[in-house]
Amino acid sequence: MKTQNRGRGLGRAFAAIAIGAMVVLPGCGDRAAKVRFNGEYYPAKVSRDRDAREQFQVAVRRADRGLTGAREAGRYEATRYCLKEFGTSNIDWVNGPDAEDGRLQVSNGRLLLSGECVTW
Repeated sequence: MKTQNRGRGLGRAFAAIAIGAMVVLPGCGDRAAKVRFNGEYYPAKVSRDRDAREQFQVAVRRADRGLTGAREAGRYEATRYCLKEFGTSNIDWVNGPDAEDGRLQVSNGRLLLSGECVTW
């Protein structure tokens, strides 16, 4: 009987460790997934045209922390979008990250970029 109790104790310990890992590890992944530019995190969101998926807009928040980092965060999100949706990283920018500072669209601390994924 002592052998059976020892097995149950190990099973419970393993279950407790597994549950603990499931609770702790997702939090670690979120922090690692945040890509930083110039040491800052710039949340960016891509929205696409409903009728023409290749056309998109990128809104990059926290642009007031640095336009250089915000530009690269927008370029990064746009490239990810085009790769995921079309398998290409080629983009024709309408209002792109390489524009001069005075020509960039910045509103309420958000950098706004737009372009089109180049498909074959």
